[in-house]
Amino acid sequence: MATQKLLIIGQGDIGLPVTNMLAQDNLPVTGLARSAREHYALDDKADFMQADASTLTAEQLKAFTGIAIIVTPDEYSTSGYNDSYLSICQHLATFNDTLETLERVVFISSTGIYGQDNGEWIDESTAPIMPKREASRVIRQAEQALQQGFGDKAIIIRSSGIYGCERLMRLRKAKEGQKDPIAVESWSNRIMDRDLVNVITKVLTIEAPKPLYIATDYLPVTTLELTTWLSKQVGETPPEADNEKTSVTGKRLHSNIPLAWLNYPDWQAGYRDILQQQQ
Repeated sequence: MATQKLLIIGQGDIGLPVTNMLAQDNLPVTGLARSAREHYALDDKADFMQADASTLTAEQLKAFTGIAIIVTPDEYSTSGYNDSYLSICQHLATFNDTLETLERVVFISSTGIYGQDNGEWIDESTAPIMPKREASRVIRQAEQALQQGFGDKAIIIRSSGIYGCERLMRLRKAKEGQKDPIAVESWSNRIMDRDLVNVITKVLTIEAPKPLYIATDYLPVTTLELTTWLSKQVGETPPEADNEKTSVTGKRLHSNIPLAWLNYPDWQAGYRDILQQQQ
């Protein structure tokens, strides 16, 4: 690849670590956010641009070889998703013919766009994609805007549920003494936040990325099994199975992330590390 100059749109819990990891690897990188940032871990290696991504000009973007869009909505509503994911992607797509230096646009999407909810296996070839939730339909539209605008330059990363040392909802549930019964076969999927950061940096910098990545670990798990395992780890009473809810729900995602990119290839490895750090 030619000399890289990377722009990371969004400097939140995932975007900021991506910027820092790229800077640590001595790659020219700029983080973009609407609000001011005090500093980066490597101040002298990462630049910062304060701007609204949906109003960027071709002049501001012309030097970048790669752009990653890692945003979250101001509010989790249809309008919030329209004002963030969709407006940014549609705006950038208008520059498809003018950004001659640009080689790659990476969009962090969600596996929520898959509407399947009966325990089906999902992989990178699954089609058609028919989101059920309105917000998921907006994210899918954002994907399509980039793909139509940039063609092969558009790379989509669909992330499953993100967990980590600061994302402990399942662990908090396991620590509750009184637990509601849990359906026997409700499937879920997840990826450690640090692994997602690593995946994004790899996709931005490797020679020939795939057009689509399903960013999840290698082991889907039912909510019942996960909560039972976590409860035992923290010395709490496991949940009972809700035997009245016998239907299979959720989905099982088949990861196409190279195993070498994941420090936590399954949920047990991830939660063991979290629990160890809490001791």
